[in-house]
Amino acid sequence: MSMLISRRDRGPLARWWFSIDWQVLGAVFLLMLLGVIFSLAASPAVAERIGLDSFHFFKRHVFYLLPASAIFLGATFLSGHSVRRAAMIAFGLGIVLMLLALAVGPQIKGAKRWVSLGFMSLQPSEFVKPAFIVMSAWLLARARLLREWQWAVYAWGLYGLFVGLLVSQPDMGQTLLISAVWGVMLYLFGLRWRFILMLGGLGVAGLGMAYLMFGHVRARIDRFFHPPQLPPGARDQMDFAMEALRNGGLLGAGPGGGWANKYLPDAHTDFLFAAIGEEFGFVAVMVLLAIVMFVALRLLYRALHLADPFRRLAVSGLATLFGLQAFINMGVNVQLLPAKGMTLPFVSYGGSSMMAMALAMGMALALLRQGTSQSA
Repeated sequence: MSMLISRRDRGPLARWWFSIDWQVLGAVFLLMLLGVIFSLAASPAVAERIGLDSFHFFKRHVFYLLPASAIFLGATFLSGHSVRRAAMIAFGLGIVLMLLALAVGPQIKGAKRWVSLGFMSLQPSEFVKPAFIVMSAWLLARARLLREWQWAVYAWGLYGLFVGLLVSQPDMGQTLLISAVWGVMLYLFGLRWRFILMLGGLGVAGLGMAYLMFGHVRARIDRFFHPPQLPPGARDQMDFAMEALRNGGLLGAGPGGGWANKYLPDAHTDFLFAAIGEEFGFVAVMVLLAIVMFVALRLLYRALHLADPFRRLAVSGLATLFGLQAFINMGVNVQLLPAKGMTLPFVSYGGSSMMAMALAMGMALALLRQGTSQSA
């Protein structure tokens, strides 16, 4: 197709074609394709166990993937100004919906994070994450360029508002994730190490308060550091995940050949990584890890070579969000981290998380494109 588009063409498609990062674009679409394959292999057993049609979760996964693909591709065409406007709209609407979820949303497993749209349940905080990163990057960039530090105070205000609502839900996993991303952005902004360490200390103190205040946080941390003594032959979800990874060997048991997804309650979402390891083996797990690392590291590498501070901070933050969320999901599956209830981007089942991460990666690619360099 490149032969049909001339570099002399100044149309939007030609500008997009010759400025998009094809490697990241292809890697993200490859993750989406692998998610479909893995969902088809792992989700039927979960659906059958709870009395649903065998392909219920698979069909829903494909249903969510279609708008996610459109959001991802469409977002890559945005200009720098348009990315900021989209982030402002997403942040404002997302905050309103988070408040609505707290007021009238259903309570699921002790948390109020969802708003029902009839055909699906929406988790607004997922969309606020990339919007917050882009907006705070713009505010921090203005503070740096204009030497007017009230803009940095505004960014801190956005962080406080977002984290306050996350804690109210409560959603400590997302709180820790967005706080870690915020710390990376502050480091790139130029905050001195002693302040970074102070913020890290405040984060540890906040985690301690969460441990004391929220029973589900305390239960997960206690279970991680002090696994309960189960009756002989009994296993919990973490045990099944580790056994699944061990059973997979080098090449796995084959699609549908694993047994752990028949017992793992979240084999199609939080613990899909373990199901992949069992059915497709160590090779598939390493390929998946390599693709995730490639996307995150390439985005970070390109971001750090951008001259515009807004684009540099925004793309770095979005890349960190993608990489950290994937690392947390995989870390939980191999018992490096306590259970967090966090999906593997583009691979796990979940409509809100898939579409929101599609928006995040589309924005990142849009900001990397030549010709979208906008002054903060």
